[in-house]
Amino acid sequence: MPKVADVRLAMVGGEAFASRIDIDGDHLDWRQDQGLITCSPVSVPGPVRDAARAFLHAFGLHFGAFDFALDAAARWWFLECNPNGQWAFVDEGTTRAIANALADILRKGDTA
Repeated sequence: MPKVADVRLAMVGGEAFASRIDIDGDHLDWRQDQGLITCSPVSVPGPVRDAARAFLHAFGLHFGAFDFALDAAARWWFLECNPNGQWAFVDEGTTRAIANALADILRKGDTA
């Protein structure tokens, strides 16, 4: 099934922050022309959130930038996880929430 959008899911500890990425035009990879994208907050399905948490736990990570393709039936298709992925390009509210969650982890230290 063809994708209709992408999703960047930033997991910080157990918290999930997701943005839907839409691009103006027919581009396979939005990273090739970020000037054409719009980002908007999107809810994370429970099974996706649980799997991302399990992924972080399995690898001993506190952060991961997960990429998904979104199809017309609203199914999330996992592409990759970058343990040092970018997130500051998404919508302002989500960027602020991610920064605050990362600051909390740094302030509290490793609680795992």
